[in-house]
Amino acid sequence: MTTRDPQATALARLAALFADETRAACLLALLDGRAWTASELARHAGVAASTLSEHLGRLVADGLLAEERQGRHRYVRLADTRVAQLVEDLAAQVAPGRAVRPRNLRESSAGSAMARGRTCYDHLAGRLGIAVTDALTARGLLRQETGFALTDAGLAWFESAGIGLDRRGRRPLARACLDWTERRPHLAGVAGAALCRHALETGWCVRIGSGRAVKVTAAGERALFELLGVEAVALR
Repeated sequence: MTTRDPQATALARLAALFADETRAACLLALLDGRAWTASELARHAGVAASTLSEHLGRLVADGLLAEERQGRHRYVRLADTRVAQLVEDLAAQVAPGRAVRPRNLRESSAGSAMARGRTCYDHLAGRLGIAVTDALTARGLLRQETGFALTDAGLAWFESAGIGLDRRGRRPLARACLDWTERRPHLAGVAGAALCRHALETGWCVRIGSGRAVKVTAAGERALFELLGVEAVALR
């Protein structure tokens, strides 16, 4: 009698969580790094609240989502950065030619906005994320030869720009995250999260609607040009 590999069983169980369009839609939506209510996710996924509740139960039970309750509202968010990386990495495996075409102008506009600039859990992605990553690399602030790493000049740059880096945890200071629209890596990790947070807090970037898409403001264009030499045309 063949003994079943417990790791294979666990992997199949994990894969099954992603093999449902409703659950996949929820996980992708939660890549914006915020907590959503069950009703918000139900509307986003286009299913009844009762149906979504079953899906959320599975995702919470298996550790992909964390649940919070505030009064009568139930909020869920991605459990941690590890889960966010897994969702983004899987999304990056979908070849551009196999992606579902937008059904109308609204979906087309939303897709264009996501490709231009978005949050990938807690860091910047899309053309915006790539432009910033390329600028950091060109200026010798970030190395990409054998994985992402901030140089000494890069650490000094973050300090001079007033962007604090919390280096106390186990999360990598800099990590490459494959961008699913650009097919190139953008900056993630502690540095990527700090840069994204600073961009939103200072008004360099603002969110578009309730999704993950962001756009660079006029102030952001000036700041990114002055600090990194990023041309405004690369951000539009």
